[in-house]
Amino acid sequence: MMSLKNIFFVSITMLLLVSCGDDFLNVNSREQVAVEDRDETYSPEDFVTGVYGNFTDYDYAFAWLGITEMISDNANKGSVSTDTGVDKRKLDNFTFTSASISVKAMWERWYKTIGRASYAIDYTKSFEMTDQALKNRLIGESRFLRALSYFYLVRYFGDIPLQHVDIAARAPKEDVYAFIIADLDSALTALPLKSEYAPDDLGRVTKGAAQTLMAKVYLERENWEEALNYANMVINSGEYSLEPNYEDIWKESHENGVESIFEIQARGKAPAHGVQQYSTTQGVRGPGGWGWGFNVPSEGLIAAYEAEGDSVRKNTTIIFPGETLFDGHEISPNIVNRGYNQKAYSSASLGAGDGDKNIRVLRYAEVLLIKAEAANELGRTDEALTALNKVRKRVNLYPVNFSDQAALRKAIWKERRLELAFEHDRWFDLLRTGQAAEAIQSSTNDKARANFDEHFTLFPIPVDQLRKTPEMEQNPGY
Repeated sequence: MMSLKNIFFVSITMLLLVSCGDDFLNVNSREQVAVEDRDETYSPEDFVTGVYGNFTDYDYAFAWLGITEMISDNANKGSVSTDTGVDKRKLDNFTFTSASISVKAMWERWYKTIGRASYAIDYTKSFEMTDQALKNRLIGESRFLRALSYFYLVRYFGDIPLQHVDIAARAPKEDVYAFIIADLDSALTALPLKSEYAPDDLGRVTKGAAQTLMAKVYLERENWEEALNYANMVINSGEYSLEPNYEDIWKESHENGVESIFEIQARGKAPAHGVQQYSTTQGVRGPGGWGWGFNVPSEGLIAAYEAEGDSVRKNTTIIFPGETLFDGHEISPNIVNRGYNQKAYSSASLGAGDGDKNIRVLRYAEVLLIKAEAANELGRTDEALTALNKVRKRVNLYPVNFSDQAALRKAIWKERRLELAFEHDRWFDLLRTGQAAEAIQSSTNDKARANFDEHFTLFPIPVDQLRKTPEMEQNPGY
């Protein structure tokens, strides 16, 4: 069985074999010819590993930051005023258009990932294997990765093409969600528990990951019963628990640890790589620094931590001027910005382009918060409070005891912000909870956000895509 540590070498080969090229929505014939023209026979595992490899591209180190964090009320562009970050200033200030490089990059990245996953599924189905359980598992892994990519796309763009149906027609988002749920439903029946994987395969998609993503999808759809049902499956599995110390979650020693449900496996060195420059783009800028200084905490985020008395998560999430980090690294008091994302900090490699930082995508604390939110919406207050207060207890915060549903709802939303800051979820939370306009236009964001209006709650279909498929309709306002 191939270890995910070798993902980086294989993904380079797989990129050549199953790249979608410029026409990333139309993948079938081009991919099949590329494979058939080669003499070497690749295993299904090679192709599935190549799907994982698509999550380590540079797009996840910069474009992804722009459209998930810098656009939200948690962060600002950062760096220096003269550095636009290509389009990051425009994302920060809501002046971006359908020509946005970051939006285009992630649209293409997710569709390329979907194309790879679909081919890996078809290839594995047709490949003769004596180990049926392994065959089913590899298909399940690909289905999860395809569902995750569609989940990003549908939340950003609304109606989108289902690649296997029509590359130009935007399917209603209800159909996209139905496809995501079907993929996850199929995946979780084939995937093993985390504890059932061999050590070398730790980090591959598990049954718990599929259940967690399903809970998250149902939360997005406000199907509270199913969100609670799937969250409880994860909780009752006994496979996961909270790390006792919040700070440990992002250390190398705790990658794929007890709280980890799904991480982008990004530990590598040249010629392999982690997520290319993920730590570099967000690293400290200035004297003694190692990075570009992008994606810095907003005054609003800092104020939210301080208002809650949440020093544990504030000091774990943010690198401040003049502090000494957990590994003894001293930060100059004269750095360029007010602070930086400590969750992206790589103790071993600092600003090396070939990084060694796994990116945490799904973890157990979020499952507890999904349970809390869904239980509260169902009027099951005691269950909601129990789940919420487990998360708060870990960081030494007092338990809350709201009996009013609306007050508890706001407390859970606040907890998600404090717990999950810089984990690429805040923008989606603002959208699904209807808080986007109020949060973005708040005076605590210390940046020009007067440009925000409701049309920004959907991203534009990239202009390059519309040139290739002119019959595809653009979102309103672009």
